[in-house]
Amino acid sequence: MSGPFSLHNWEAWFSDWSFFASGFLRTLYISLLGLIFTLIIGLVVGILLCGKHKVVLALCRGYMSFFQNTPLVIQVFIYYNVLPKLGIRLGVIVIGVMGLALYTGAYAADIVHSAIKAVPTGQLEAAHSQGFSYLQSMWHVILPQAVKIGLPPMTNQAVNLIKNSSVLAVIAGGELMYCADSWSGSNLIYGPTFVMTGVLYLVICLPISLLARRMEKRSVRNV
Repeated sequence: MSGPFSLHNWEAWFSDWSFFASGFLRTLYISLLGLIFTLIIGLVVGILLCGKHKVVLALCRGYMSFFQNTPLVIQVFIYYNVLPKLGIRLGVIVIGVMGLALYTGAYAADIVHSAIKAVPTGQLEAAHSQGFSYLQSMWHVILPQAVKIGLPPMTNQAVNLIKNSSVLAVIAGGELMYCADSWSGSNLIYGPTFVMTGVLYLVICLPISLLARRMEKRSVRNV
């Protein structure tokens, strides 16, 4: 068998599988850190959006508008190429985590805000009647209910974050897509390389997608 999927090409790919394993692990590492900071950003900005301070609302909406309406790859190029000109030098992993968190956090904030607004207003009033402050009401009463509403779409955003980590290949991020691109370019073996790279992304993303689908069905049944 000859061509891009010849036995020789497959043997060559599997002989260097450890190179792709390192990229796979780096993708997991960057994605996990990015997801942690995404949740923090989404929670903070989502709660602030529920307030009434005009300046705070304007800043939150400005942040969300910028990051939701510009490509992630442009944002990553700014961190990698523009910030050093301003005297700010960041490592590739820091750029990756920050880029993914700021980008996905803008969508996560929307989810948190919508989930909080979906909780009946009577819940907040009842908490206030029990002597809870605004923050106490949010933490003990509103957010536990909002989590159930926002978890399925937030899980979908986690999948998007993992897939979006592939843009770090443009700055030699060392993650899975960069490994695939550099190895295939050096060996001129593309078929097995990108098929198996897709399979590795599938290994990460498919279980999360199935979990999100299951949670969505459960939330529909509980309505």
